[in-house]
Amino acid sequence: MLKPKMEEALNGQVNEEVFSAYLYASMVSYFESVNLKGFAHWMRMQVLEEQIHGQKVGEFIMARGGRLRLRAIAEPQQDWASPSAAFEAALQHEQHITECLNNLSTLAFSEQDHATRTFLEWFVTEQVEEEANTDNMVQQLKLAGDASGALFLLDREAGQRPAPAIAAPTGA
Repeated sequence: MLKPKMEEALNGQVNEEVFSAYLYASMVSYFESVNLKGFAHWMRMQVLEEQIHGQKVGEFIMARGGRLRLRAIAEPQQDWASPSAAFEAALQHEQHITECLNNLSTLAFSEQDHATRTFLEWFVTEQVEEEANTDNMVQQLKLAGDASGALFLLDREAGQRPAPAIAAPTGA
């Protein structure tokens, strides 16, 4: 059984994950608008991943006897100055999500909620990969600079990103 404080915090994380999907969907639209289909594909895969994460947290809440309480989703940013700026914003957002998950894990520890803490371990570990993948794109775009040929190659490579695995932790 989830304690009320933990339930509230997990519901907040569902909101964070759904907002992440919104933000990345907005980036899909931005990349499509500037004809960078590969980067759009990369972000589409990110959208799917965030939707899976939100669903898994919601399922966990309900499996532990809690109530999933969906909240309003804030409007995401719509435009960026460059592909590099969009990926830098994505990296900052992933760092924010890492902080949120770390705070959740700390709360689970302080509430002596070992089941939730164990559940969150997968997400904490996943965030290392999320930040590394996004930072890799940021660094490659910095190396490419203003070279349109390099941007074209990076866009093509980004279009090869595979779909996320569905095998995230389940509720119980």
